[in-house]
Amino acid sequence: MTGASSGIGEATARRLAADGHRLFLGARRTDRLDALSREITEAGGTAAFQRLDVTDAADVRAFVASARERYGRVDVMVNNAGVMPLSPLAALKLDEWDRMIDVNVRGVLHGIAAALPVMRAQGAGHFVNVASVGAYEVSPTAAVYCATKFAVRAVSEGLRQESDGTVRVTLVCPGVTESELAEGISDPVAREAMKAYRAVALPASAIAYAVAQPAVVDINEIVVRPAASAR
Repeated sequence: MTGASSGIGEATARRLAADGHRLFLGARRTDRLDALSREITEAGGTAAFQRLDVTDAADVRAFVASARERYGRVDVMVNNAGVMPLSPLAALKLDEWDRMIDVNVRGVLHGIAAALPVMRAQGAGHFVNVASVGAYEVSPTAAVYCATKFAVRAVSEGLRQESDGTVRVTLVCPGVTESELAEGISDPVAREAMKAYRAVALPASAIAYAVAQPAVVDINEIVVRPAASAR
């Protein structure tokens, strides 16, 4: 699992560990990964971690290889890492645009490129790609962010169509979710708007349902929002 040090990734790791899955966690903040792995292990689960930069294809290949070496196979690849530095296009924050493309799009592609050969060789596997309701709609200050999530949706659907049924693909699109994504917003207007937007938020969970289905069942898309939220 990528992006496992906080938010959806952290919450999902706890849930999957409680369900009996063996986890291999990746993110850049190894102090948080170490603490989470210890927590899971002390609770009777199985978890290990490795520092991971999803923008580096070689790093992602090494991450997947380490998971396979440790556990013998890679059954599920959760591509969860993401960033969300919102701003109006007129702010011309090119560095932030590039960062979103690198993490949100290339990061998912790197995860697929690293894990797909492994899954095909073992005859089974499951990709869970975390996008957003921004994969279906666009809002002010979020044009580039939404573009990256539209891309994740397209890549996920293409991967599903190209599968012969042995590799499952699930796209998870959360609405307003408890996470640290909004803390990366440098534009003051967008940051204040997001504070109001996130007044009602989902707890960061979700993916266990799709993973738990029988091998013949492929949950293609999950869109989940707070009941009290319009988005």
